Formats: sequence, structure tokens, C-alpha cells
Amino acid sequence: MHPIISRCLVLVLVLCVGLAAPGRASEEAPPEDGAATPAPQVTALADPSISRHDLVLRILPLTVDEVGQLADEWQGIVQQQTQAVVAEQLAIRAAGGAGPSRAELTRLIDQRDKGLSKFIAVVDSLEQKGGDAAQVKQYRDYRSAILIGEAQASDWRTLVARAADWVRAPDGGAQLVMRIAVIGAAFLALLIVARVVRGFAGRAADRIPQLSGLMRAFLVKTAYWLTFAVGLLIVLGALGVNIGPLFALLGGASFILAFAMQDTLGNLAAGLMIMFNRPFDVGDYVTVAGTSGTVQSVSVVSTTVTTPDNQVIVIPNSKVWGDIITNVTASDTRRVDLVFGIGYGDSIEDAQRVLAEQVAAHPLTLDDPAPMIRVSELADSSVNLICRPWARTEDYWTVYWDLMRDVKIAFDKAGISIPFPQTDMHLHVQGAAPQVLAGATTGATTGTEGKTGA
Repeated sequence: MHPIISRCLVLVLVLCVGLAAPGRASEEAPPEDGAATPAPQVTALADPSISRHDLVLRILPLTVDEVGQLADEWQGIVQQQTQAVVAEQLAIRAAGGAGPSRAELTRLIDQRDKGLSKFIAVVDSLEQKGGDAAQVKQYRDYRSAILIGEAQASDWRTLVARAADWVRAPDGGAQLVMRIAVIGAAFLALLIVARVVRGFAGRAADRIPQLSGLMRAFLVKTAYWLTFAVGLLIVLGALGVNIGPLFALLGGASFILAFAMQDTLGNLAAGLMIMFNRPFDVGDYVTVAGTSGTVQSVSVVSTTVTTPDNQVIVIPNSKVWGDIITNVTASDTRRVDLVFGIGYGDSIEDAQRVLAEQVAAHPLTLDDPAPMIRVSELADSSVNLICRPWARTEDYWTVYWDLMRDVKIAFDKAGISIPFPQTDMHLHVQGAAPQVLAGATTGATTGTEGKTGA
């Protein structure tokens, strides 16, 4: 190609690029004030005619930056609406508080209140998506300042008209009454559902034979309250209540409660250990923390025991689990330990025979295991025999008391004595005549036996 033609083509190309560059630069350059241009979807949502429900749904896909831009847009809308309200208030005040302008003021306030509601919905979304906390607080303070200042500047006629309009409005008093009715109905429904779940949980627990009564009661109560709590959270969420701050509040309060309720938490842990390890159950006769009685109930923090003389004692679970636990009724059978003393001059064989006859004659003693009747001790004043029959646990005290009575009556009929403790005292007097010494010794021995017998 000729050099001149080539130079001409290059010059034309440079001119074309130069003409296109300014337009492209103007399209790509940001605004001179440095503000970001709102995205099309943000501009579409900054519409006062959009419903609050649709606005909340359409905010969901937006990023935190886009929601921040939308909050600025809605703040501007609320500002314009508030300016219209202020202008109408000034007009009414100039007219002396009369005229048809009051109805227009009520309409403008209602319109502005709806705008504030949508503005706060955007601010709530910004807060949930991690927006700047200081900016969120500034938005909320702006709304509060408008409402408080406007209420202080309004006359009583305007306040009464606004209150009447709020009561009649579908999203005002009517909505509040509806929400209260829904919460009340939901509360009753949750009670019914929780009781049904408790019934199912109780029947399911009854099918597990290894499950103790304590664990069964704990699981049934847990199912009841868990169902109620979860259902209440679902109802509040469906009504549009933000339950996120509630969880945050509970999380923060849990640390404080953990320090303030250390003993209670210790009782809770001990109660769970009792329920899982099952050292005793409701209705068992136990000795725990130095107290003997029948277990009436066990909660997550305490154990209630009723003593034989009908005293009700509540023992913290930490003391129960941290001490020796004796479960008297854990086994189906118990050995009745009895001790009978006979005189040294009585027949051991006759005494054993009488004991065996009385044990065999009692209807509540068991043949298996066989009773044990043995000489256990050669005591100071008697020969002690042990008598150890077996009985069912619930018959223990009946057998014990009956055999005590029956053996005493049988020993009396058989001429077997049950001696009382006695002491022989011997006197050694130097220089006394043998007759005098013998008389003094006899009198001293007799007097000692009589005194001891008494």
C-alpha cells in the first residue's frame, strides 16, 4: 500500500477513537459529587405506593450496600411527606384551627405514617444484614424525633382525629386487636397441642421398661415445655415479631445467670445424674443426706421425701448425689434381722426350736431363702441368738413387729427366760469374822440384783 494512503487511514482511525472516547468516558465516570448511583432495583423500591408487605419481600435479595441506599431514598421520601404535614399544620394554625384543612392534615399524617412504617422496615433489614450500627441508630432517632415533635406540636383536635383514624385503620387499632386475638387463640392452641404431645410422650415412655419413673416424668415435662416454646416462637415470627433480639438477650443473660445461680446449676446437674443413673425411683424408701423416707418426687433441682411420721423434706439434688444413697426398697425381698437373748441356764436347743416354729408359723415369711437361727454371742448377762427370716420388702416391718411379740409369748410358755443385765459384787474385808463377812456378802449381792432388776 502507498505510504500516503496508510497515513491517511491511521489518521481517520485516531479521529474515530477520539470522538468515541468522550462519550464512553462520560458514561463510565461517576457523578461529580462522589455519590453512588442507586441501582435500578433500589430505585424501583423507593416508591411510596408500594405495599409494606411487598417491600419487605423485595428487600430480601438486596445486599447491605443496596439496602443502605434504599434507606437513604426512603428517608428522603419521609422527609418530603413530613414537610407536607408541617405545611398543612401551619396553614391550620393560620386559619385559627378551623376549616376543612383538618381532614387533609389527617390524610397527610396517615400517608406519612405509612411511609415511616416502610422506612423502618428497610432499616430493620439493614440491621439484620449487618449494616452500620451507628447509621441504623441515626435512622431510628430520625423517626422518633419526627413522631415526638409532631405529637407535641399538634393540638388536641388533631390528636383525637388521629387516634380515631388509627382505631378504624386496618393496619392500626383493628390490626392490633386482631394480633391480640391471634396471640390469645394461639396460646390456647399451644396449650392443647403441648398436652397432646405430652400424652404421646408419656405413652412412648411407658413402652420402654428400662426407663425409670423419674426419667419418664422429666422427658414428658421437657416435651411439653419444648413444644410450647417452639410453637410460641413460630407464632411470634408469623406475626412479624423480630425474635432475633430475644435470642441475643437470652444469650447475654445466660452468662449472668450462670454466675448468679451456681448452686442451682449444680442441683440441675445432680438432678440429671440422678435421672440417668436411677439410684432410686418415686415410691422408694431411701436414706439420703441423713434423711430417711419415701421419695415423693424428683425435680431437676430438688428431691422431696416424706418421712414415716409424715414430714415433707425437700433436699437439694447436689446434697443427694454428693452423699451416700441407701435404697431400702430397691430389692423385692429383705432379710429381717432379730436378736433374742436367753439365760445361761436355759436350753439353747429349745430356744432355737421355738424360734424356728414362730418363723415357720408366720404367713409373711419366705421359705426361700431359708431363715437362719444361730447362737451369735455369749454376752455378759445372756446368750444371744440371731433370727434372720426373709420377707417381701413391703412386709418387712410387719414381720419384724409380729415376731418380736410372738417370740416373747412363746418363750414365756416354754419357760425360757430373757434375762436382764445383772452384776455380781464380791466384798473382801480384812480382819472381819467369817460369819459377818458371809452375811455382808449375801446382803450386798441380793441388793445389787434387786437394784439392777428394777
